[in-house]
Amino acid sequence: MLKQLLCALALVAASAAHAEGRTGVTEDHVAAPKQTPFKLYLTPVQAHELKSRLGAKALFLDVRTPSEAMFVGFADDTDALVPYMQLPEILNAWDDGRSTYALVPNSDFIAHVKRVLARMNLSVNDPVIVMCRSGDRSANAAKLMHSAGFTEVYNQIEGFEGDVAKDGPQAGHRVVNGWKNAGLQWSYRLPKAKMYFPD
Repeated sequence: MLKQLLCALALVAASAAHAEGRTGVTEDHVAAPKQTPFKLYLTPVQAHELKSRLGAKALFLDVRTPSEAMFVGFADDTDALVPYMQLPEILNAWDDGRSTYALVPNSDFIAHVKRVLARMNLSVNDPVIVMCRSGDRSANAAKLMHSAGFTEVYNQIEGFEGDVAKDGPQAGHRVVNGWKNAGLQWSYRLPKAKMYFPD
């Protein structure tokens, strides 16, 4: 009898957590570069559902560069763009490992995120969803936020564009997963009020 009661209570607790939208992908299904100290992971659909459920009680943060938002698009659900890394004004550094221009850390990242939270009447103790291109930079942003005292940061592990196909006719293209590939709302028209302007 006690065993049945404990099982029933566990089921109720799991159902309540799921109904609240606070459950997501388990860490054993998350690639190491996308893992964070929070151990809170969401797919794009789960991020959309959580933001829809919590509304203004959660911050949905795009941590890509302004150039990415401008040329690749911006998710409608996102509250703000605050780049974790930025393109330098003069592109003179190359990242051989990634075969692209090198990005530099945004020294204003944490301070700017806190200003966005304050504008939304939120704090570092409220839920934050972070999204980048494919889930790696957002994981690094979440790690920095963890060290700055944030308590509930979800990494949207597929990012805006998603992971690269490893084989097949679209090998090398970002067609595997991600916000855009999930059919969620996004646009090339950028809402100025949500864009990043350094203070």
